[in-house]
Amino acid sequence: MIFQPVLNVFLLLLLFAPFAALAVWMLVRGRGALWALRLGMLLACFLMLLRPGIPGGATQTLATDTDIVILLDTTASIVAEDWNGDQPRLDGARSDVAAIVDEYPGARFALITFDASAEQRLPLTTDTTALMSSLEILRPEVTSQSRGSSIGIAATMLRETLASAAEASPDRSRMVFYLGDGEQTASSAPESFADSAGYVDGGAVLGYGTTDGGPMRITSGALGGDAASGEYIEYQGEPALSVIDDTNLQAIAEELGVPFQLRDAELPVDLPEAPITTTNYAESGSVGNVIELYWVFALVIVLLLAVELARAAMLTSQLRGLALRGGGS
Repeated sequence: MIFQPVLNVFLLLLLFAPFAALAVWMLVRGRGALWALRLGMLLACFLMLLRPGIPGGATQTLATDTDIVILLDTTASIVAEDWNGDQPRLDGARSDVAAIVDEYPGARFALITFDASAEQRLPLTTDTTALMSSLEILRPEVTSQSRGSSIGIAATMLRETLASAAEASPDRSRMVFYLGDGEQTASSAPESFADSAGYVDGGAVLGYGTTDGGPMRITSGALGGDAASGEYIEYQGEPALSVIDDTNLQAIAEELGVPFQLRDAELPVDLPEAPITTTNYAESGSVGNVIELYWVFALVIVLLLAVELARAAMLTSQLRGLALRGGGS
């Protein structure tokens, strides 16, 4: 028997002890079956919160010995509304990252975002929940602070991240996924990713946007506030349009040595297989599980509550009968 309490055991004891003492005191004073039932209900609730269980069962697992770095564009153009009609491009990027997570179970993921500067939002980790949470709360750069950005601003950070991963775990493979629209708004030429190519065993450059372009809402950095404002970035009195630059994206793909894929909301992302030579799949691995028994005590509580409610209904009926007889006399 093992226990997985929902709260610290000592805290549970502090919570239940006063009520247990009251029930025992009432029993000592001869209150009988009623308080014995309530004491039983209290004990069942305490045992349920301890979450008892027995070892058993197994879950098949598939582990991928791969480090995956995700580079995500967070300039104002990532919310240009030309994904799946008039949805922000960021919606497509989030959906594709979720597909990447599902495709490579057990891999370690790192998240780097870039606009006017590059920032590592998440170091290499197997905690995919943290990765998806980071993407959910992610907002693009504040429009009023935008001064132009380079699509290669994250090149140095990527190389350093890959080099550190290679040094720490030389037997693991490394993949890179670059997600952006390729718009170079800085006056200088974009930095090259060629220095990272030697560390990259696979991945892809995923492009978002259309040649017709999409309007961009003004972003303030406030959670949930940007879409509600309804205001768009304007240029010469008209909504400014962000247009995909697939030539730049193709150049990044060639520098990294990975394929380029223009994304379409109606098509699933085409993800490459994890590198076979440096990837280990543990197909027969299993993780121990626990057969939960808390439901047994929950059922006991329900049955005891039913008895209590039946008794209360009976007493209520008797009181009404007495009231009717008293009123008729």
